[in-house]
This record gives sequence, C-alpha cells and structure tokens, in this order.
Amino acid sequence: MQKKQLRKEQALEYHSKGRPGKIEVVPTKEAKTQRDLSLAYSPGVAEPCKEINKNVEEVYKYTAKGNLVAVISNGTAVLGLGDIGPEASKPVMEGKGVLFKIFADIDVFDIEINEKDPEKFVQIVKALEPTFGGINLEDIKAPECFYIERELRDQLKIPVMHDDQHGTAIISSAALLNALELQKKKIDKVRFVINGAGAAAMACVKLYAALGAKPENFILFDKDGVLHEGRTDLDEEKKRFAVKKNDWTLATALKDADVFVGLSVGNVVTQDMVRSMARKPIVFAMANPDPEISYEQATAAREDIIMATGRSDYPNQVNNVLGFPFIFRGALDVRARQINEAMKLAAVKSLAELAKTPVPDIVNMAYNEKNMVFGPTYIIPKPLDPRLISTISPAVAKAAMESGVAGRQIDNWEAYSIELNRRLGLDNQLMRVLSTKARLNPKRVVFAEADNLKILKVAQLLYDEGVAYPMLLGDERKIRHIAAANQIDLDGMPVINPYNDEYEEQRKKFGELFFQKRQRRGFNKYEAHKIMRDRNYFGCMMVETGLADAMISGLTKNYPDTIRPALQAIGTEDGVKKIAGMYLLLTKRGPLFLADTTVNFNPTAEELADITLLVAREVQHFNLTPRVAMLSYSNFGTSNSPEARLVAEAREIVKQREPGLVVDGEMQASVALNNELIRENYPFSELVDQEVNTLVFPNLAAGNIAYNLLKEVGGADAIGPILLGLKKPVHVLQLGSTVRNIYNVALVAIVDAQIKCKTSDEESRKAPWWKRVKH
Repeated sequence: MQKKQLRKEQALEYHSKGRPGKIEVVPTKEAKTQRDLSLAYSPGVAEPCKEINKNVEEVYKYTAKGNLVAVISNGTAVLGLGDIGPEASKPVMEGKGVLFKIFADIDVFDIEINEKDPEKFVQIVKALEPTFGGINLEDIKAPECFYIERELRDQLKIPVMHDDQHGTAIISSAALLNALELQKKKIDKVRFVINGAGAAAMACVKLYAALGAKPENFILFDKDGVLHEGRTDLDEEKKRFAVKKNDWTLATALKDADVFVGLSVGNVVTQDMVRSMARKPIVFAMANPDPEISYEQATAAREDIIMATGRSDYPNQVNNVLGFPFIFRGALDVRARQINEAMKLAAVKSLAELAKTPVPDIVNMAYNEKNMVFGPTYIIPKPLDPRLISTISPAVAKAAMESGVAGRQIDNWEAYSIELNRRLGLDNQLMRVLSTKARLNPKRVVFAEADNLKILKVAQLLYDEGVAYPMLLGDERKIRHIAAANQIDLDGMPVINPYNDEYEEQRKKFGELFFQKRQRRGFNKYEAHKIMRDRNYFGCMMVETGLADAMISGLTKNYPDTIRPALQAIGTEDGVKKIAGMYLLLTKRGPLFLADTTVNFNPTAEELADITLLVAREVQHFNLTPRVAMLSYSNFGTSNSPEARLVAEAREIVKQREPGLVVDGEMQASVALNNELIRENYPFSELVDQEVNTLVFPNLAAGNIAYNLLKEVGGADAIGPILLGLKKPVHVLQLGSTVRNIYNVALVAIVDAQIKCKTSDEESRKAPWWKRVKH
C-alpha cells in the first residue's frame, strides 16, 4: 500500500488548528509567585547581567544561548517553490525547528529576513550573534548562499552551517564510503558523474574530494550542460571540476562510470544508461519526489547495483535529518566557534561506521525487518535509530576539540553519552516507530461508529497515510452526507450497514457462528441472529472470521456495551482468565504504561498478577523492556493492611511465574518514579537505577483517577485505552476521544493485528462481499 500525497486541507488544518504554527516558548524556571517573578526579571535579573558583563563567557551559564540555534532564511529557494519570500518560508523554518527539538533537544528561533542583498544579509545575521549558540542557514538561493555562508563563518565566533549544502553532502558521503566498500572500489580510482551543480551538488563533490576523490575523475552537469573549461559562467569552485571537452552528454558520461549522483530533476537517467556503467555501479538518485531513475528501474537494469534515493519508501534513504540535529548538538556542547571540515568528516565517518554495527530491535521493528544488516540495501542508518545522537554528536564534539575550535572540553565521554540519551524521551520516537511499522503491513480496521465526524477524519488519515484499510459500519447515506459536508474523501473505503437487507446472508453466517459460541451461555438462536444487526457485534464477527483484522468502537457507547460483544464474539487468549485495560501516557520522562485503568474493579492478588503479566507482555510488543512498579500507599511492608498485603502477594506470584521480569512492590508512586529515593531507602529493590516504565495499580479506582490526573493536569498525551488479553484486536475508545487519540489507538490496533493476525498486505484487501462507496 503506497502512502498517498498529503491533502491540502489536512496540511492547512495541521498548521492552523489551536495555536497557529508549530512552536512556542516555554519557561524553564518557575514563574508563579511574586518571588519567582522578581528573580526572573527585575530586580533579580540584574545579577546574571553583571556576571556576564564581567566575563562574556558566563552568558552560557546564565542564559539559553548554549542550546539555542537560529534557523534563518530569506525565502529565495524554498523547497521546490523557488523565491516565495520570507513570510511564505516561515512554515518551513518552524518545521526545521521542530526537527532540531525532537531529534536533538535543541531550541530554535526561526528568523525570516526580508533582504536579498547578500552583503546586507550577512550584516543582519552578524548582528544577531550575541543571541544564539549557532546559525542554521536555510533555503537561500545559489550563488548567494556560498558567499553568505563563507562570510558568516569568517566573521562569527559561533557555528554556522547551510544545511541545504552540507547536510546532503555529509549523509551521501557516509553512504558513498559504505557503498564503495561493499563494491570493493577505491574512492581515488572511481569515476563520478554528477547531475546538478547547485549548492548541494557542489558541497557533495567538495566533500567527496576531501575524502580522497580526484577532481579530474568528476564530470558535472547543470541545466546548461556539462561543466567544461570553455564556459565563462563558472565560479572558481566549479572551474576546479570542469572538464576539457564540451561535447559530453549524460549518456556518454555514464558509460563506464562507477558512481552517479543526482541532485537535479527526476526521470533523466534511463535503464540503458545504467547498463552502460562500470561493473558494480553506485547510483544515488536523490531528486525529490521523483528520482533521476526509479529504484525499480535501476535495480531491474543491474543486479550488481547499489542504489540510494531521497525517498523513505525505498532502502538507503539519504535524509538530512540523519545529520544536522546531531552535528549542531556536538558543536553546541563544546561551544565550537565554527563547523569546520574536520567536524563534517567526523560526522561522515561516524555515520558510516554506525551502519556496520548490529541494528537495535526497535529499529528492526519500526521498519518491519527481522534483522537489518550492513549490505547493499542497508548502507546508511535509518532516521529512527536512537543511537544517532550518541554516535554522531560525540564524534563532532571530539573533532571540534582536536581541530582547536572548541570553547570548552568534554572529559567524561561516557557521561556525555548518557546525557545525550536522556535528552530524548522515547515518547516521540515510540509513535514514529509505531507509525512506520503500521505502514509496512497495513491492516483492515473496522470502525463500528462511522457515522461520526471524528471517526471519518481518522479513517481518511489512516488511508492517506497508508497505514490501514478502514472499513466503515453505519448508514451509508448519513456517512456520505457527513463526509461531503466536511470534504472527507471516502474513495476506496467500504461502507457496510449491517441493518440492511443486502447483508442478510452475512448476518445469518455470523449469527450461526455466534450461536455456536453462546448457545449454552445465555443466547438462543433467534437472539444470536437478531443481534448481528448491532454494529459492534457485526464488527467483532468480521474480526473473528478474518474478514477484518481489528475493530475500534466506544466513542458514543458505554464502555461495557462495547467490551461485551468482543468478549462474547472473540473471547480471550489462551490462558487468559480476565482481560484488562491499559493506557500509554507519553510524558517528558518517556512512555508510561498504566494498568488496570478501565476493566477490573477490585482484583484479587491472583488477578493482579495476571494483569501485571498481561501489561508486561504488551510493553514488550512496543520493543521496550518492561520495568514494573506495583503501586500501593505502602512501601515494602510499612503497612500491614489487607490492601498492601494483596499487592505484595501479587508481586510474589508474578516472580514465581516470570522470574526474569523486573518488577517490585508494593510501593508508592513517588518512590517508584524517583531513583534517588529508592536507592537511598530501599537498596534491595529490583528497581534501583531502573527507569520505571510500567505502573500497576491495586484497583480500578486508583488506576483510572491517576490516568486522568496525569492526562488533564500533568499534560501527558494519552493513548488508549488498550484492551489486553483478547484473542484478536478490539479497542474501546473513551467518550470524547480526540481525532489524535483515535488515530493513535488505531496505530496500536494495527501493530497488534500484525502480531495476532497473520494476513499479508494483499490479503488485507480481499473482502468480496463488501460494498464500496461510489462517487
């Protein structure tokens, strides 16, 4: 299933809903009382001002400068839109700031400058130097971008980088080193053909040369043809790579060439051109969205090829996000005065080496691979690899220190690596992993309440993102009316009304199967057939019989009314006596799994142990190691009450069944979530120096109240409830769930279905009896 193009309406709504834009300023200090305000501003603020006045380096101690980057543009070369002006470039600059934050915890102010004169632009940016720890130049057209970056690097004492140039150069260089190694070729011997001679292309050839490539082994093309010595429009950098002959074409240049690098326009390279290349060729077709030659065409033309593109849906994506966040992170952390060649080369080599190391399970899970290993389809790490920050940033920082441009030294590299990893909570990464995994094997998801605007919005998002095949239950006329009124496209999604006569035969089949399950458990034959008109029962039977892979309901019904059909039609997994409800909360400290929050009122010790094992297994499905705290108002026997003893007994049962599970209790939440407190007072605990990620509550009241408090007051993003213990995936929404929460629950359901329902992507599309919406 191919991901569709993002819809205009979705993109506009994303940027405009709630607070417009994508970034905000959040205070890092308390500012609630009069005393706080007196410290934050006058008169207390005068003290750090005086310290900085004595020693300007103290600005890094008392202000945010050391973690603050400016993303600066004049809007003259924005994406593929060209010169659209500074205001129109602002959404892109905000987006770049978001990437800096989520990948490297770097704060950003985006600055759009209304100035095209390069000299004046330089003076404006130079005047901003006291505010920032680094400058990221973005979307500035060539050739002005070369002059601007060069002047700012010479005049400023903070790191400056034009990512459009150097980002692609650094990432493609790492990929090139590994591709050459696999193809058993030497960089100083191979012949290069470069299609494109803009900012990114020139940065690439210069960095390849720094790695050992010979300038005389390059043939470059731009929109006017080959770069040859007779041309009068070439600057000094381009003259260095100009050839003598002026009759080269792309086809003749590619004959017997070893490496093709495309940074131009799509579909300019043919299969015959690829066939004419030297033995074991390397093709980096990086034009977006359409590469110079498609992955399918290139690999069909040559079995011995190594291919990379700029696209995420093929192996070996050259993506700038693999570089700039971590390069600036390392530069900021040693207060580098510039990002020099040594630092770029360090980033290249560390990125290349990372691809040769064993890939973490969470990355394999994200890309639906059993075990990615260094080879022709894996020459460069994936953007979701959590090791990027602790690999590239230290390498860049070391290079800055060794090349003499660092303002401070790092002595303890192990501690620095730990600090880097702590900067990034796993929450954002976890959802990106789930989304990527869902997209690789989409499943059929039944929505039992499709006559609801929120559900239809989610269905369109899931379908457009290529993560699911939504199936909509309800009155077709009503559903289509809601969709049309809100510009929601339902093309390709089946709409099924179980109440209609056209589904009578299907109701009979479902009713007969259901009766066989429930005939001695409260249902007669007439009732079993009649209840199939209910969308929740019909949807559950679709899942049970394999006509769908997962169901989501509960947005407009009481929780028990939605769970009951799932239990009766699908039932629990083997060995599971009772189901349980879990919430995943995305917090600043990382993901927290809470159970039971929705099903079991007052579990016994045996039942609490069952719940603990269910939630621990589910946490493992997220490719995380469960570290479980079983909560109470007592700490390890401080209370001898029946409630406290029940939790302690449940923990003993868990350890008997799963001795290797990291779990402890009974304990208070304040102890479970405070490493220092537990280390000092309860050094015997299994949770000493462990980051607890799973909280098991003694009863439903405690769990549900805690979840709601964390969500409403603590600001945690909640995903759920997630039902545990059912044989097949059915998830029940809470009343009032948002579009975002429904979408996230759907992602969980899809990944759950990938584990429980062994259907292929092709099989997921087969359901000959359903009725498709006609437009």
